Amino acid sequence: MNRLIALLLTLLLLAGCGSGTAPETTPDETQAGVSAETDAADRFTDRDYRTEYEIAECELITLGSEDVLINRAGSYLIQGTLADGQIIVDADKQEKVQLILDGVSITSAASAPIYIRQADKVFITLVGENVLTNGGSFEAIDENNIDAVIFSKEDLTLNGTGSLAISSPAGHGIVSKDELTITGGFYDITCASHGISGKDNLCIADGAFTIAAGKDGLHAENNDDATLGFGYIEGGTFTISAEGDGLSASSTLEIRGGAFDITTGGGSENGAKQASGGWGQMGGGRGPGGPGMGGQGMGFGSMTETETEDSASIKGIKAASDLTITGGSFTLNCADDAVHSNTNVTIKGGDFTIATGDDAFHADDTLTVEGGAISVSESYEGLEGLHILIAGGDISLISSDDGLNAAGGTDASGMGGRDQFGGPGGMGNSDGTIVISGGNIYMEASGDGIDANGTLEITGGFTVVTGPTQGDTATLDYDISATISGGTFIGTGSSMMAQTFSDNTQGIIAVSLGGSASAGTELLLTDAAGEEVVRFTPNLSYAVVILSTPDMVSGETYTITVGTATAEFEAY
Repeated sequence: MNRLIALLLTLLLLAGCGSGTAPETTPDETQAGVSAETDAADRFTDRDYRTEYEIAECELITLGSEDVLINRAGSYLIQGTLADGQIIVDADKQEKVQLILDGVSITSAASAPIYIRQADKVFITLVGENVLTNGGSFEAIDENNIDAVIFSKEDLTLNGTGSLAISSPAGHGIVSKDELTITGGFYDITCASHGISGKDNLCIADGAFTIAAGKDGLHAENNDDATLGFGYIEGGTFTISAEGDGLSASSTLEIRGGAFDITTGGGSENGAKQASGGWGQMGGGRGPGGPGMGGQGMGFGSMTETETEDSASIKGIKAASDLTITGGSFTLNCADDAVHSNTNVTIKGGDFTIATGDDAFHADDTLTVEGGAISVSESYEGLEGLHILIAGGDISLISSDDGLNAAGGTDASGMGGRDQFGGPGGMGNSDGTIVISGGNIYMEASGDGIDANGTLEITGGFTVVTGPTQGDTATLDYDISATISGGTFIGTGSSMMAQTFSDNTQGIIAVSLGGSASAGTELLLTDAAGEEVVRFTPNLSYAVVILSTPDMVSGETYTITVGTATAEFEAY
């Protein structure tokens, strides 16, 4: 006999308060949010936030030894312990149901402690401390593939001021096969698969979440409609340890606030350790006396030169479509990319502390930074996209390869660059663009500082690049052109494959030192009157200096002092 039919013989049939008919639907009770283009103000309804209830108007359920079937609309205040059983909601498709969990403990040995089979929408309100546990397996009781501690076929909202602890050793924590909304509550979830998953969307306004997941921590996915499967978060605190992605969406993802502490794949130390593989393999380049590089060395002879698709996704924050972050705080320790989109990433605000085994920020198409504070202590490449636009923000990053990389539209480094003589060329995609119009940027790169597999344009901002002196790395690396018409640029690095700007409307000093200055050697640029123009102390050794500020004038003479050595050069 089908297990559900057997259960129905012993289920307690319960009706809600009043007539048990569904309340009349009003505009504030209709979840708007089935489209990624819906205004954020419409993501949550008034009822999503409503946690108050009158005990006298609720049906009281004290759990005992039997499963509970709720088959009509209403509010149900649930208390007590159910050692092995379920609460099943199977109401009319037009009816709304509220489950108020007040000190509930339910274990279901082989299914979901709470199973929402049918309703218009179900609200779970948390009061006090609640515990839901699956015993380690999920066995079929009907045509649905129940695989979560809370499993809903319908729209589901969780709210309240209480707590919910979930243990799901064989499946997910919370799943909705429709819309999933959370506006409050405290959640502690340990599960073998996704922590919290919504099919049409996952929208979170507030709450405190501690999640240890065998797959994704927070997950939204719809394989039938590309406009659905989106995520929206405007608040809450999240501590997530995931063997998959920390937060993923199969469509768009927007984060407006919240505090996120996300570890994926065991952290950055488990990422593929990569470095600039060409070090020492290519000689040549524009050395002393090359085009635009000063005209002579500085005589530092005494200085010594300082030397798969099938794999699980383990990214911090990931979207298949546009990913937008306008606020929040983020501590991301990830084996793969920390922030990733298969299309576009836009950062308008937020505080980021990142360590990653791959890219800190990656967009297959356009990566835009307009604001925020970004600190990257470890990465393979700092910021990567086919197009990189930086208009604001404070960015500090350390990378084992390129600091900024405008590469072809996949999650990999570009293969373009200079030919062995330092001119544009190479084997890669030359469609990439990097435009810096604002912001404060500091990069320590073990590969190229700025690698534009195409064009580079700087019109504003304050950009500092420090790179190594090893092999075929460079402060600037571009295929087609690099122009500067505004902002400050301070660059140091290797001389072997050095390039400087190809066009400019403000003065540039580009000098090969004729040797190598050790890390920590101060660099000073003064004008003809002896006034300081640039003062900087690189943390890495350097053999090339490239300087440009809005105050520098082509044709005028400037003095460079590196340590105790001094020389004059004319800006071009």
